[in-house]
Amino acid sequence: MHALIVFAHPEPKSFNGALKDAAIAALEGAGHTVALSDLYAMEFKAVADGGDFPQRTDAARLDYAGEQTAAHEGNSVAPDIAAEQAKLSAADLVIFQFPLWWYSVPAMLKGWLERVLSAGFAYGAGRLFDQAGLSGTRALLSFTTNGQESSYTEDGWHGPISDTLTPLHQGLRFVGFEPLKPFIAWNVHRCAAEERTAMIAAVTDRMAGIAQETPIPYPPMAAYDRRGLLIDPGD
Repeated sequence: MHALIVFAHPEPKSFNGALKDAAIAALEGAGHTVALSDLYAMEFKAVADGGDFPQRTDAARLDYAGEQTAAHEGNSVAPDIAAEQAKLSAADLVIFQFPLWWYSVPAMLKGWLERVLSAGFAYGAGRLFDQAGLSGTRALLSFTTNGQESSYTEDGWHGPISDTLTPLHQGLRFVGFEPLKPFIAWNVHRCAAEERTAMIAAVTDRMAGIAQETPIPYPPMAAYDRRGLLIDPGD
């Protein structure tokens, strides 16, 4: 198996960095190959704008998705985007390693998602969800929180963690990814040192067996009608 780790944290010595390093060591120890996109170290451009298109089809008005499609079809994708898309095309598994900020991913990673998972390459022309460009590639959200696990429940002040993750998983599914159960390191700024050690051991164990994991089950596109609604089995 070949894995790509997309790492989004501005501090290499952070606990996210330690989780990333542990994941790489465990994957390689299990015989897998690993590529890394360290977005902050790469100074990856996070802003999606007209500069992404060396050859604009319409210089007067920016239709970002339309320009993405045209760039893909005309083989004129910006070099930094093309490099990341090549990594994606080679990957069987993509691990997103990041801190949960404002109930979502850091802006650097959001920009990567917007620019790299582009129309024409990852979706479009009727290619959506399990029929999209990255169909068959599994994805794992691996992230840290500053809050306790109990605070991300139905009665917790943050609400259920599933509510936070739904838009992230849906975005991944939209372009064909098959999400795995997330890996969550809770309360990392306040927990004891032995708890952080246990988290490193947990991610190491998880990576050792991740090739055998089953993705989260979702209905396929064929289960929906043209309105985007699940087909009633009784119809």
